[in-house]
Amino acid sequence: MHFVDAKGILTGGGGHYGMNIYRGCTHGCIYCDSRSKCYQFTHPFEDIEVKQNAPELLERALRSKRKRCMIGTGAMSDPYMHCEETLRMTRKCLEIIKKYDFGIAIQTKSDRILQDIDLLDEINRSAKCVVQMTLTTFDDELCGILEPNVCNTRRRIEVLEQFQKRGIPTMVWMTPLLPYINDTVENITPILNECARVGVKGVIVFGMGLTLREGDREYYYEALDRHFPGLKERYIREFGYAYEIPSPNTRQLWEVFHKICREHGMMDNAEECFRYMNELPEKYPQMSLFDE
Repeated sequence: MHFVDAKGILTGGGGHYGMNIYRGCTHGCIYCDSRSKCYQFTHPFEDIEVKQNAPELLERALRSKRKRCMIGTGAMSDPYMHCEETLRMTRKCLEIIKKYDFGIAIQTKSDRILQDIDLLDEINRSAKCVVQMTLTTFDDELCGILEPNVCNTRRRIEVLEQFQKRGIPTMVWMTPLLPYINDTVENITPILNECARVGVKGVIVFGMGLTLREGDREYYYEALDRHFPGLKERYIREFGYAYEIPSPNTRQLWEVFHKICREHGMMDNAEECFRYMNELPEKYPQMSLFDE
């Protein structure tokens, strides 16, 4: 872990912003796209870069903005990695977001988010909070291989349930689905059923498969050699060095995905999910979540 002074903290515009307090990750997910060389890391991925002036930059930015909006975090680096346990940088930024009545759409795989549930509840009452969890496999033993240094799927579902009890809306990223590993109807069906049970508003899937780029691909293939002998050769034989690696079960998976989501009233269109997460209405009464 090392500390830097960043030049800025918010990216984007057009009614919503993105924020990354950290760079790199310690969760060890074997498929992580953020390892790709295109992101130009100049340090080892597990050597977390901490933007130590992030709270000051965020306060300065929000103080100057006339219109409130949603702020998203967690797309490139999980805000609840191991270092957050002691640094509490994410919490400091959430306190500033609450102070200026902005909304937050926060994405994680970690149950450490529960340490901020009271604060996220306050944000949801004054503005809007959407909590996003990634669920890739219902098999917790497999989860320990794919995402080795973070809590398992069962625990993440418990976390989603805790937010549901607070009336805080949740989304699930059911991605990636790795060909010949977790890309089965038997895997996604219980995940989706649990999403419905704990009141998830929508499930985000960009494609039934995964993407591999330089840097990410090499790390993923090393993991395949360790845990799934012979599978790397099958990938190379079938997909070459393509960016998009589609599941051979794509059609069946989409059919089951849409069927279960629509039966339970969960959003199943990624654009619709993002539209919901990026919109901060002028009035957002929490009670409306229970009235739906």
